[in-house]
Amino acid sequence: MVPENAQSPVEIDIIMLSYASSNALKKITEDAVRSLQASENPAEVKFNIVVLESNKSLKPYRYPGTTTLYPWQQFGYHRYMNIGIRKTSAPYVCICNNDLIFHPGWASEILKAFRSDPELVSVSPACSVHHPEHGIALNSGLHYGYEVRKELIGWCLLFKRSILKTTGRLDPAFKFWYADNDYSNTLQKFGLKHALVTSSIVDHLESRTLNTKNVKERLELTSRERFYYEYKWEGRSYFSYLNRLRKFYTELKKIR
Repeated sequence: MVPENAQSPVEIDIIMLSYASSNALKKITEDAVRSLQASENPAEVKFNIVVLESNKSLKPYRYPGTTTLYPWQQFGYHRYMNIGIRKTSAPYVCICNNDLIFHPGWASEILKAFRSDPELVSVSPACSVHHPEHGIALNSGLHYGYEVRKELIGWCLLFKRSILKTTGRLDPAFKFWYADNDYSNTLQKFGLKHALVTSSIVDHLESRTLNTKNVKERLELTSRERFYYEYKWEGRSYFSYLNRLRKFYTELKKIR
């Protein structure tokens, strides 16, 4: 029998992107999922893990303990995250890369932060390598702010689903680069509170998937996003955006 005072676990939807174009990259996703599953007591924190796999040739492979999706849509970081968000319904949503190692208790520490500050709606965990190198000590409390790669870490963001009623879906125009900058500006636009939780540790393996791209692919992922970001947030005209994009693709064709 279940005790009358027993509480249901807190549910967190984990939306994880993967591009397992090699066995090594597949293992990175598997390691991330495994560390995530081992990081919390499932009686207290339940993870609903959705992996969006871009390598269609893996289908019908399913990462153990997950719902693995193979979207037919062309890849886009925000586009794929939106697909995962629509497939889930828990009160907390975590959108993340696959090149991560989740430390024990990372989610419990974030839930403590939410309880300590009811106005806090969005957080990032700390990386035990990245943050000390940038002057932020682990276990140094909550660091409020919106600076990308400081308080706001794009490789792992956890937020209350309720904020989507205010912000709307993630902007699908951001296919990869500047997605975290867009998220940061959106929070600030609507006055939504964000913090880095330094007692919550999730280590980042630093762009393992991106590093497999060639120069042309990297340019396409990064430059177009910068032009759109400057149009959306920095006051450039739409004509300027289209003109820069046209010139960029003309130059891109020259790269072999």
